[in-house]
Amino acid sequence: MARINYWNPEDQKFWNNEGKKHARRNLSISVPSLMLAFIVWQIWSVVATRLNDIGFNFTDEQLLTLAAVPGLVGATLRFMYTFAVGSIGGKNWTVISTGILAIPAIGIGIAVQNPDTPYSMMLLLAALCGLGGGNFSSSSANISFFFPQKEKGTALGINGGLGNMGVSVVQFVTPLIITTGAFAFVGGGQVLANGQEVWLQNAAFIWVIPIIIMTLLAAFKMDNVPGAKQSVSAQFVIVKRKHTWIMTVLYVATFGSFIGFSAAFPLLLKSQFPEHLSLAFLGALLAAAARPVGGWISDKLGGARVTAYVLVIMGIGALGVIHFLNTKQFAGFLTSFLILFLASGIGSGSTFQMIPNIFIPKEAAPVIGFTAAFAAYGSFLIPKLFAWSINSTGTYVTAFYFFIAFYVISIALNWYYYQRKATIVTQAVKKAG
Repeated sequence: MARINYWNPEDQKFWNNEGKKHARRNLSISVPSLMLAFIVWQIWSVVATRLNDIGFNFTDEQLLTLAAVPGLVGATLRFMYTFAVGSIGGKNWTVISTGILAIPAIGIGIAVQNPDTPYSMMLLLAALCGLGGGNFSSSSANISFFFPQKEKGTALGINGGLGNMGVSVVQFVTPLIITTGAFAFVGGGQVLANGQEVWLQNAAFIWVIPIIIMTLLAAFKMDNVPGAKQSVSAQFVIVKRKHTWIMTVLYVATFGSFIGFSAAFPLLLKSQFPEHLSLAFLGALLAAAARPVGGWISDKLGGARVTAYVLVIMGIGALGVIHFLNTKQFAGFLTSFLILFLASGIGSGSTFQMIPNIFIPKEAAPVIGFTAAFAAYGSFLIPKLFAWSINSTGTYVTAFYFFIAFYVISIALNWYYYQRKATIVTQAVKKAG
């Protein structure tokens, strides 16, 4: 493939004649690559629910920790991944970050076949799944360079939303694939208490070939954007910007909630309503599908306004979950949680749409990755908060009061800095940049 030597998506003639096709090709490869990253990152949210059924003997807190550790590692790696695109190029980093996902996928497939595998090994494999968590920052930063300002919200929404879909894919596919002997040739099955045979290793092995395919496609079909490279020190100036930290809080409230609830929801369902565990994938599916919508609506109405509505709805959803958990009503509990997921998905798109409108292009890309890094800690903190809540107070309800308080703070910040005088704030920040 010929190397791209000039890139300016704001040049309408260039965009129509050449830029659009390159941007869409890179986006079409970025999306499934990111989806695989989310699959590997969140695989423990479903594998952990099955370990004790096949002979392991872990406590609820240990299982929640296995679901949480990938979030801790992934969030931390996102800081490095954020600056990788500007340092070595988007295509180059996509190849590396996608290919390395095969390591935890193969490792998990081997480890779950032996109930004597020590917990420390399971923790190590959970940590390696954090490699998938880092990809979102680099993928989003890379795609932001490809599209003109007026289309960034939609493009980032598609990349992030369909990529996020990996969470629901792994939660939907895993219960189905483990009931077939697709990879029986690399290990025997496990027998459940009811006599049913399953192959839990399939949950991991099934993704190895797609990982290899997408790594090769990225290597031969993606591009490094000219002019996107910049030193880490040049990118690191964003930490001095006040609005970097304010947008980080807003993205933690939206995407942090989505990814944290996605990691904990299957275990929460199994604990409170075990007969409905098969529905665990619905929340992540709804949130991921809503993200592109959030980006698109924000391109039309403004990201700050959409974010404000979203945060209010999330508070209402959390109140609903509290009520229906207390009354043990599954239908209301599920509906309230799905409202939380839906709003967090739309908010993930709306907050990302705000960033390119606040920062100059050279800073917007690393800010996107930086805020995504902090938000990813939700995948660790929310399951751990649920574990603390049940152990300390005997109920999961306490955790939701913390969420509501955080949403209220976020509403106030969004209103004060971006809704009151949106145009003035945006122009001032860009001038300062």
